[in-house]
Amino acid sequence: MRPVDLRPVSHNGKNYYMLRDPLQLGEGTMLVPPALVGALSFLDGAHTAADVAKDLERFFGYRVQADLVQGLVQALDEACLLRNEHSEAVRRQKTQAFRQEPYRPALLAGPEDAIARGALRRQLDGFLAAASPVGARPDLVSAMAAGRFGLLSPHIDYGRGGSVYAQVWQEAAEAIRAAEVVILLGTDHQGDDPFTLTRQSYATPYGVLPTAQPVVDAVVDVLGEDEAFAGELRHRGEHSLELVAVWLHHMRQGAPVELAPILVGSLYQHIHGSSSPQDDRRIEQVLAGVAEATRGRRVAVVASGDMSHVGAAFGGDALDDDARLEVQRDDEELIATMRQGSAAEFFEAIRRVRDRNNVCGVSPIYLTLRLLDKLSGPVHENGRQNGREHGRGAGDAGMRGELHGYASCPADEVNGSAVTVAGMIFH
Repeated sequence: MRPVDLRPVSHNGKNYYMLRDPLQLGEGTMLVPPALVGALSFLDGAHTAADVAKDLERFFGYRVQADLVQGLVQALDEACLLRNEHSEAVRRQKTQAFRQEPYRPALLAGPEDAIARGALRRQLDGFLAAASPVGARPDLVSAMAAGRFGLLSPHIDYGRGGSVYAQVWQEAAEAIRAAEVVILLGTDHQGDDPFTLTRQSYATPYGVLPTAQPVVDAVVDVLGEDEAFAGELRHRGEHSLELVAVWLHHMRQGAPVELAPILVGSLYQHIHGSSSPQDDRRIEQVLAGVAEATRGRRVAVVASGDMSHVGAAFGGDALDDDARLEVQRDDEELIATMRQGSAAEFFEAIRRVRDRNNVCGVSPIYLTLRLLDKLSGPVHENGRQNGREHGRGAGDAGMRGELHGYASCPADEVNGSAVTVAGMIFH
C-alpha cells in the first residue's frame, strides 16, 4: 500500500472506509467495506491473497475468501494506491503535467475570474474593517531589513478564522508591502516529508506570486532533487499555503512578491521520542541554506498553522466547558513560548504533553522561529551564529512575539469539537 488517508464514512445507509490518495494519482476516492479494511494492513508486498485471508482470520477472527482479497488488490492497483510500477508511472506523468502548467492554479478561483476576485476582495476587506485599526509600524519594516520579522497566520477557512487573519495581517501590512521575498512554511496535512518543494509559482485570484527559485535551489542542494520533490503533487490540493498566499497578495494590493512555498511534515519522531529537532543536521542545513539564499534582502517568514484540534471530530471526547478551558490554558502556554521567541521552549511544551491537542502548526511555527534565528546573524559551518550556539532558540537572539488574535472555532455541527487559531508577529 502507498500512504493513504483512511476515514469511516456512510454511503447509502451502509458503513465503509474511504481511501483518499494525498497525491491524487487516481480519479476520485475508493470505498472499502469494514470486512476487508483489515486486509490493508497486510499489503506489504510479502503476502499473497491467500496469506492475507488467513491473517484476517487469525488476527480479526473472521473468514474472507482469497478471491475477495485478490479483487481488493486489483481495485487498489487500478486506483494507483499500490506502490508499484503502475502508480509510479502515473506519478511521473502527472508530475510532468503539473510542471508544464503556467502556475499552480488557485483552488478558490482562477486568477482571471473577475467576479470571484471582487467577491474575495470584499470579503477580506470586510474582515479588515471589523478589526481594530492599526497605526504605522516602521519598527517591523526595520526588523525585516535585519532579517528579524515573521508572523504566524491561521490557515483555517476564512468563514471561521477571518477575524484572526485580519488582526495579524493588518498589523503586519506595512512590512508585508515592503518585503522582497516571503518564505511560506505550511503544514503538510497529507505527507510526512520534512520539506516538500515545487518550482511552480502559486496563483491567487489577484495574479501570480513568482517562486523564489534561489530558495528552492538552496533546499535542493541539501536534500537532493528526488527527496525535495517526492511529494510535489501534494502542492496541488494542499490548502495551508494557498489560503495564506491569498492574504499575502491581498495585503500587497495585488502587487507580486517572490514566494518560496514550502510544505513541512510533522516532527512526530521527535515529539514521541527522545531526540530533538535542534539536533537534526538536515533541518539545520536547510534553514542555513535558505538564510544564505536570501541574505541582503528584506525577508518575511510566514508560518501557516492552526493551533489545537480537539473533541469528537478528532478522535477525542466531546468538549464540555472544563475541557475548553483546559485547551485554552494549553494554548496560552504555547503562546507564552512564542512571545519569548523561543523555538526550543515551544517545542518542549509540545513534547511535554506529546501534542495531545493535535496542534497542526507545530512544524511551521518551530521552523519559522529557527529560521528567524538563522536570518538574524551570519551562518557558519560549525553551526554557530554571532557567538550563540545553534538550536538554543530564537529568543536568544532578542526575538519576541506579539499576539494579534486568538479564537476557538467550532469543528462540528453540535459544537463538540473545536479548532483554535492564533495570529502572531515575531520581531
